Amino acid sequence: MILRPASPDDVAALAALGRTSFCAAFEDLYQPDDLAVFLEQAYSEPAVEAEIAAPEYIHRLAEDAGGLIGYCKLRYPSAYAGYSDAKNPIALGQLYTAPGRTGSGIGAALMDWALAEARERGCDAIQLSVYSENFGGQRFYHRYGFSKIADIGFWVGKQRDAEFLYELRLD
Repeated sequence: MILRPASPDDVAALAALGRTSFCAAFEDLYQPDDLAVFLEQAYSEPAVEAEIAAPEYIHRLAEDAGGLIGYCKLRYPSAYAGYSDAKNPIALGQLYTAPGRTGSGIGAALMDWALAEARERGCDAIQLSVYSENFGGQRFYHRYGFSKIADIGFWVGKQRDAEFLYELRLD
C-alpha cells in the first residue's frame, strides 16, 4: 500500500470510491431522492474535482496494485472551529476504505498521515463528525484518543442525521 496526494487525474476514481463507500455503509438509511441529492453534492465528479482544486482541502489516497483502496481529506480551516476553544483546528473528513477492506490497516495508515499532517501544519486539534450509530467508526476514533465535544446534524437531502462531533487535541 502506498499513500499519495490526489491529483486531477484521480477525480473519477475518487468520486466512485466515495460514492461506493458511503452507499455500502449508509444507503439503507435514506429515501432514494434524498440519497441521490446528497451523492450529487458530495461525490459527483464536478464536486470532487472542485475539492481537489480548492486550497482548503488536502486529499490523501491509499492505493495498492489493484488501484484506489481508501482515502481521507483534511479541511483547513475546520468548519467545526466554533464548537471548540481550540485556536487552530483542522477537520478530518471522509476517511473511507473500499467496501470489504475495513480492518486491513488502510484507515490506520490514513489516520497516521492525518495526525502527522495536522502537527506539521501547527494545528492544535483535529475535528471530525461521525454518525451517531456508526459504532465501528466511533471505536476506531476512540482508539486514537478522540472524544465527543458536541451533537451536530448531518443532512442527506431533506433528512437530518444525528451526528457526533469528535475532537483530538494535539500536543
